[in-house]
Amino acid sequence: MVTKILKRYPAYKDSGIEWIGNVPSDWQVNRLKTFCFFTYGDSLANEDRVEGNIPVYGSNGVVGYHNKAITHKPCIIIGRKGSYGKVNFSRTECFPIDTTYFVDNHSAKCDLKWLNYVLPLLELDKFSKDTGVPGLNREDAHNKRVPIPETDVQNSIAKYLDFKITQIDSLVAKKERMIELLKEERTAIINRAVTKGLNPNAELKNTGIEWLGKIPKHWEIKKLKYLVHEKLEYGANEVAELDYQDLPRYIRITDFDDDGNLREDTFKSLSEDKAREYLLNEGDILFARSGATVGKTFQFKNYTGKACFAGYLIKARPNKEILLSDFLYFYTRSNAYENWKNSIFNQATIQNIGADKYSVLSLPLPSAAEQGRIVNFIIVKCKRIDGIILREQRSLKLLKEYRVTLISEVVTGKIDVRGRV
Repeated sequence: MVTKILKRYPAYKDSGIEWIGNVPSDWQVNRLKTFCFFTYGDSLANEDRVEGNIPVYGSNGVVGYHNKAITHKPCIIIGRKGSYGKVNFSRTECFPIDTTYFVDNHSAKCDLKWLNYVLPLLELDKFSKDTGVPGLNREDAHNKRVPIPETDVQNSIAKYLDFKITQIDSLVAKKERMIELLKEERTAIINRAVTKGLNPNAELKNTGIEWLGKIPKHWEIKKLKYLVHEKLEYGANEVAELDYQDLPRYIRITDFDDDGNLREDTFKSLSEDKAREYLLNEGDILFARSGATVGKTFQFKNYTGKACFAGYLIKARPNKEILLSDFLYFYTRSNAYENWKNSIFNQATIQNIGADKYSVLSLPLPSAAEQGRIVNFIIVKCKRIDGIILREQRSLKLLKEYRVTLISEVVTGKIDVRGRV
């Protein structure tokens, strides 16, 4: 698509390397070590750092500051351990620590900005010979073959990509911010509806609960354990090894995303015997009890087939005569619920919410009929917002894909950008 719009080089030759394809006839294709060398970072513990403005880089980016540098500027930092293969670029002098390699103008015979666009295409995060602690072997990286134009063409490529990538990144940032604002608007709508109701003139009363505030006077406050059919239950402690579609799906914490949707790419199942005690019913709510996803929820709804749930999840089965599943689920998407979670975390050094804590979660409770009206209102309001979010997410995905494609096309010479900036 891009190559039909922009100019190509006069003549091409086969590079002999699949990911590179054809390259301009006057370019070389050679190993990375012929023009650059990965230098080991140095050890610098937290307690040894002196206050200063020199960025300290780990494998994943800046991890602090120090008063001296060990590189020249600019500098490319490559993850060696941890987030190995990740590439960072520093326009200033810096201090890469010993989990990294670095390349500056003392260890490279090329335009460093150009090299910064080349390295991510080499998939350095795929190399690891250390089964204990995954890492990037320097010789593996040095032996990667890359297309190498003359220095003046490298400069042109770097300038062009700096210009275009800045434009793309600006658009990406705007779209990400728009999505963030839309999600905040959605949360505000949900929070208002599940804690204040739909009547803006309703008389309110104090709940005496700091993280909840005021609710309509005719509502009650009930603990979750009094609103479910049976006590909150933990899931199965089984290893997910099967992937037979005709067996009950084994739902784990990692199977639902931040928006509470069940992922399709992580399907695992359990045998009927192992799943029997942990089968889910329509409307069951699953709460994550620990880890990075603690407090997140998933509503089992409109699922075709059987499913059970794993041990790091806790099941609540609402008594629909007094608590609608949709109302409970929307409540867990509200600011009030987030405030409650934070109040729990403030009381403990470990972020863990067990069944005992979830069971005493206080809910503002209107009648089942009013819950139904609130749920319908939220669905209608959020449908519009969710549509816009989905459209922006698709656009964002295309922008990010275009960014990767553009860099690849320019770096491998499919597009001639000389004189374009």
